[in-house]
Amino acid sequence: MFYLIIVLFVAGYAAIAFERHLQVDKSAIALVTGALIWIFIAFGGDVPHQELIVHLGGIGELLIFLLGTMTIVEIIDSHGGFSILSKLINTTNKIKLLWIFSFLTFFLSAVLGNLSAAIVMITLMWKYISGHYLRCFFACMIVIAANAGGAWSPMGDITTTMLWIGERISTWQIIMQLFVPSLLCMMIPLIIISLSLKGEAVPPAHSDKIKSLAPTTDSERRMILLVGIGGLLLVPVFRAITQLPPFMGVLLVLAMIWIMTEILHRNQKGFKMRLTLPEVLKKINISNILYLLGILLAVAGLQSAGHLNILSNFFTEKVHNIYAINTAIGALSSVVDPVPLVAGMMEMYDAVSHGTLIAISDPERAAFVKHLVTDGSFWELLAYCAGTGGSIMIIGSTAGIAAMSMAKIDWMWYIKEISWLALIGYLSGIAAYFLIAG
Repeated sequence: MFYLIIVLFVAGYAAIAFERHLQVDKSAIALVTGALIWIFIAFGGDVPHQELIVHLGGIGELLIFLLGTMTIVEIIDSHGGFSILSKLINTTNKIKLLWIFSFLTFFLSAVLGNLSAAIVMITLMWKYISGHYLRCFFACMIVIAANAGGAWSPMGDITTTMLWIGERISTWQIIMQLFVPSLLCMMIPLIIISLSLKGEAVPPAHSDKIKSLAPTTDSERRMILLVGIGGLLLVPVFRAITQLPPFMGVLLVLAMIWIMTEILHRNQKGFKMRLTLPEVLKKINISNILYLLGILLAVAGLQSAGHLNILSNFFTEKVHNIYAINTAIGALSSVVDPVPLVAGMMEMYDAVSHGTLIAISDPERAAFVKHLVTDGSFWELLAYCAGTGGSIMIIGSTAGIAAMSMAKIDWMWYIKEISWLALIGYLSGIAAYFLIAG
């Protein structure tokens, strides 16, 4: 059974990677893989039923958190809240536009997540930029900025969120340690691309500014945007004060914005009724939640069956350099989904206590394990590498895949024109972290 589980996981992962060729949704493949791994474990008789329940508790925390944040973002978007961002853009200069879009994406991604931020900003960019070639460059820069912005925030990227909820990192520490490396990861490609841009951008003929299609007033859009964004920003504060899991803070914010929209639309009929939360929930992509459920169950199965323990011992005993390990993980995440990579690392290594460090007599092992404490360099660097490494390839992140579809970006063109820029930014951020963390 031990080797069959490895074969099953590799086969499932390969099927996910070739999802488009198989024409089978990756969520279904992930669920089948996760379920079969636990069935094989059950037949082996090595793992008690209770262990699956324990794993499911941690997975449930993450999924509820993500479902809540996705719903809040969708409510804001349905009410036209993001159209307010267009008021911050009042130039047609190509370089200025590129910098405005990049920095807006960088900070918006830290709150909304890199995928949502990329979609919002590419949609916004569409109203200011014409010409396929120029749009591709802007969309690619938005992807790099979204991934960089998501890495330094506990709510910005799914992998960073996993580490935060799993108590490998804390809010303020990850912000302080990764903000500069993430900013540099964006700035290097931004500066290089800016050197090739000249002149004024020509907006599409049909529209020179964005207009919201939502049947809401400006005051309603501002209110929903402020409550939604403000509430998400306060979730880490909520966790620090109450010591409750982050999903409780997100559910509180969701409940507040739900009540607000019910009051706003209680006397409305027709199209405006589509803005209520039950209607908004129909737009949420539940398949993404199920995909994560399947992947995390599969990785948890590998941990329970002992596969990840063997791998962790190899890294601990043979590979002592956290920079080598995490740089490789980031590079690998440019072609494969980083979620199972980070989930695997979290299952391989628990957050080590300082008491455990004292008990380790082997100096080389202790030198490696000391980075595994909560807020240790291993976890911080993993958050950065897994979050930003996906920019090296257009298919390496959900933001990149979304941009590829929206802007019709050819992946070979991305490799030729953008990959080297993203790689320089990625490595520059690692170097900056080395200097900051010592």
